[in-house]
Amino acid sequence: MEKPTLKPKCPNFSSGPCAKRPGWTVDALKGALVGRSHRSKEGKARLQEVSDRMKKVLNLPEGYRIGVVAASDTGAVELAMWTMLGPRPVDIFGWESFGKGWMTDAVKYLKLPKVNEYKADYGKLPDLKKADFNNDVIFTFNGTTSGVKVPNLDWIPAAHEGIVICDATSGIFAMELDFTKLDVVTFSWQKVLGGEAAHGVIILSPKAVKRMEENEPEVSWPVPKIFRLAAEGKLKPGELEYNTVNTPSMLCVEDAIDALKWAESIGGLPALMKRSNANLAAFERWVEKSGWISFLAESKEIRSNTSVCFRIKADWFRKLPDEEKTKAAKKLTGLLDKEGVAYDINSYGKAPVGIRVWCGATVETSDIEALTAWLDWAYGTVAKEYSREAVK
Repeated sequence: MEKPTLKPKCPNFSSGPCAKRPGWTVDALKGALVGRSHRSKEGKARLQEVSDRMKKVLNLPEGYRIGVVAASDTGAVELAMWTMLGPRPVDIFGWESFGKGWMTDAVKYLKLPKVNEYKADYGKLPDLKKADFNNDVIFTFNGTTSGVKVPNLDWIPAAHEGIVICDATSGIFAMELDFTKLDVVTFSWQKVLGGEAAHGVIILSPKAVKRMEENEPEVSWPVPKIFRLAAEGKLKPGELEYNTVNTPSMLCVEDAIDALKWAESIGGLPALMKRSNANLAAFERWVEKSGWISFLAESKEIRSNTSVCFRIKADWFRKLPDEEKTKAAKKLTGLLDKEGVAYDINSYGKAPVGIRVWCGATVETSDIEALTAWLDWAYGTVAKEYSREAVK
């Protein structure tokens, strides 16, 4: 196949940190409150602004609290687990590396007496209907490393006895979430907003706040200081929104504000979801015509519209030993890296060998369309090389 000439304008297809919003330059940060305390009047105002803008774009229900915490989405999930779990059995659903990691934490480190683990392989979902909502429930809304999402929240009743913790980092701002069914929602700016890494965001329903406050004296394990949001057993007004436990980067805060302003300017949450869906649709048109690649997700309804994972289905590739499959896939992605066409699109290390491309709202559909031609070229180049090797 002849090498394409049209390249994506932005070759950044990493699944985190993800591409910045269209038109972003470092000038977006020129108003950042650098060299100032986050506890100053101005610092608190910036943190309050980022909290308020997130609430507005997400259209959070009345009474839900939202704030910045340490250690990205991972820190936000851990915070919820370490401060809220214990009173009830826990049902945990995992079908890729991060969801299964929450199982490890619950069993090995928190040593909870009753943990029900529901697992599925990459590309599949476990049976969500097995959830017992008299228990606490933990699940990942979108599997970043598998390209598999929860299709909807119909399986969660509006009224439930336990708390529902949702790791939504690569799904929020791109997929429909009924927050009234969720008690804890976690994410990081570095995914769909294209923000900077290291900071997590946690959303708490009134029920989750109550659990955090009431559960603090009951936990039987040490709770790190950065997890202790409910000082003296009470999550006071402002303690989450602008008075953070740890010191946030005011550069990152400014960048998040910029991303949220952009989201508002294009039409808010509906526009963000529309952009992600258009990008996935471009991939779907390409895959339908392709003879060498397919989605890792086993069905359309669970196919992610942000972290899109592919497997190479060509016969010659499937017959390779596992180690050689990895080498072949890296040759393919390496060609695109060398050409400045696509960076960081290798599949996640623990996932099946293949390709993973971020197509969230900050990515332009025209760049996805340009990329597909280059993917075909890179595949053809690698396939030809292996064909010559087979003849020798």
